[in-house]
Amino acid sequence: MDNANFDHVMTTTRSVRKRLDFTRPVERSVIEECIEIALQAPTGSNRQGWHFVVVTDAAKRKAIADAYRELFVAYSTSPQAEYEASDPRAAQQPKVRDSATYLADHMHECPVFIIPCIEGRTDGASSGAQAGFWGSILPAAWSLMLALRSRGLGTAWTSIHLGREKELSKLLGIPENVAQAVLFPVAYFTGDDFKLATRLPASQVTHWDSW
Repeated sequence: MDNANFDHVMTTTRSVRKRLDFTRPVERSVIEECIEIALQAPTGSNRQGWHFVVVTDAAKRKAIADAYRELFVAYSTSPQAEYEASDPRAAQQPKVRDSATYLADHMHECPVFIIPCIEGRTDGASSGAQAGFWGSILPAAWSLMLALRSRGLGTAWTSIHLGREKELSKLLGIPENVAQAVLFPVAYFTGDDFKLATRLPASQVTHWDSW
C-alpha cells in the first residue's frame, strides 16, 4: 500500500462548498464507481441494508435545495446556532458560516446530489440500537467521500435537509421504512491545494485505560 497517497487523501478530504465547480458535468460512470467502493465498507451484522439515491434531475434538485435553504436560514437564526458560535473552540466559525451560507444559496446549481440511506428507522430506539443502526451506513458514506475526493470530486457532509425528511422521501420515492443519513452535494472541485486542518493534538483527546 502506498501510505503517502493514502494518508494524503485521508488527511486532506475537506468539506468542499465554495470550490465546487457547478459548470462541469459529473459522469454517471464515476458516481457508480465510487458507490461500488463505498459498498466495501463494514456494516453492522453484515446486513448491508444501505441504498444510495443519486439525484440529477434539475427539478428535484431544486426542490431539495429550496427545502435545504429554508431550513438553513431557520437554523442560522436559532438559539442553537448562537450557542455554537459562542464556543471558544470555534475560532474559524465565521469562515465556516460564510462557506455554509454560500452552499445553501447555490446548492441548486450542483450537478449531482447523493443521499445515502439505510433500511429501518431509529424512532424510539435505545442509544445502543441507534449506534449500531447509524454505524451500518456512516462508514460507507465516509468511504464514498474518500472515493469522490480521490477522483477530483468534492462534497460536504450535510444533514439540515432531514428537517423535511418525510417530504423529500416522498419526492424521491424513498419508502417510509428507509432512513436518510446524509445529503452530499457532489461536483468536481477547483484547485487541489487542500491542506491539513487545524485540529487538537491527539494527546489531548486520547485517553489510555481511563479518561
